[in-house]
Amino acid sequence: MIKTAITDMFDVKHPIICGAMMWLCKPPLCAAICNAGGIGSITAAIWEKEEDFRNAIRETRKLTDKPFMVSVTILPSVRIGPDSHKMWLRVCAEERVAGVEISGSPIDRACGMEYIEMLKKAGVKMFHKVGSVRHALHAQEVGYDGIYAAGIEEGGHPLNDDVTTMLLTPRIVESVSLPVVTAGGIADGRSIAAALMLGAEGVMMASRFIATRECDVHDNIKQELVRRQEHETTLICKSIGLQARALKNTNSLEVLAVEKRGGGLEDILPLIGGAKNLAAWRTGDVDHAPLYVGQSIGLIHDIPTCADLLDRMVAEAGERINSIRNKMGIA
Repeated sequence: MIKTAITDMFDVKHPIICGAMMWLCKPPLCAAICNAGGIGSITAAIWEKEEDFRNAIRETRKLTDKPFMVSVTILPSVRIGPDSHKMWLRVCAEERVAGVEISGSPIDRACGMEYIEMLKKAGVKMFHKVGSVRHALHAQEVGYDGIYAAGIEEGGHPLNDDVTTMLLTPRIVESVSLPVVTAGGIADGRSIAAALMLGAEGVMMASRFIATRECDVHDNIKQELVRRQEHETTLICKSIGLQARALKNTNSLEVLAVEKRGGGLEDILPLIGGAKNLAAWRTGDVDHAPLYVGQSIGLIHDIPTCADLLDRMVAEAGERINSIRNKMGIA
């Protein structure tokens, strides 16, 4: 076991958290991760109606009695607006979920300080996923409980400061007094050990959980992640202020071509709409959509169960840490 501020905060076995994944972070995967000793997550944006979102939380509780997170992304969207953000946070408070992962705009600016106070009163732990020290300091100032330090290696939407996990984690650790969770490039026990050495209290990963047996995605996608290497992702949508890391495929290269010739949001949007990702996950067409995965795919070599994956990662982390102790002559 690895005992950290995160395992103490949530009373879990492993300081390993699942990050947001649109269309994939649903109750079965969330519960499988929780039951394996980690902290699973459901992605709020999957459910637009309050009743459906509340039912997803309750369904998860039927599958596990362990704590889990809800991921709320507050970014510009065609499908989702401020009312949805507020609804998700309110329901999280009413249902008293263990914690929320916020990415994009902070709660106080997007929804108001009353939502931070609401979550605190309900005992919901708030973590903000950030890519800079300045954003971590803001989260601490307004009352968040922890920080995800997300390096440029991550899939999804890394901050355009483009700071790597190796530097970002210790910079945030030395700048705030909150528990810091490392995100970006995490996929095995070596990366857990590295994060702990940098001062983190845990790790967050998402891409690695796609290539597990419990993830509800077509096997073609899982096998593709096993085949691909760390250099086979690319940054898209930088020109429209919505930087994202995606797998190098026909779709992402087409997006880059549109950007190169000066195309705007109206030209790019048909290529990156959420419905395309949903179709790709279901059909296994790896070229149909921008599959938002991180450089950690270079460390994915198999498709285990969540339990086998987490147990293996923690065992390997312990071995690596003991190896360093031996090299330094520490008994």
